[in-house]
Amino acid sequence: MGGAEDDFRLWERELEDPPVETGTGVKALVLVAALTAAGCATLIILGQVPLGTAGLIIASIVLLLWRAGL
Repeated sequence: MGGAEDDFRLWERELEDPPVETGTGVKALVLVAALTAAGCATLIILGQVPLGTAGLIIASIVLLLWRAGL
């Protein structure tokens, strides 16, 4: 029954907390998010509300998927 135990351990590993990321990758993600939000806010302030809103929505989806690892 070693196969069932191996499968269970694999399942347990998937549920464990992922290691905390530190370093330049996280800093780059935060920088990109801040610049994107600032750019979209600038578009909204300049009167391009639909374009700025669309940019914020698309950027949010991309960042969410990036963070999720997809």
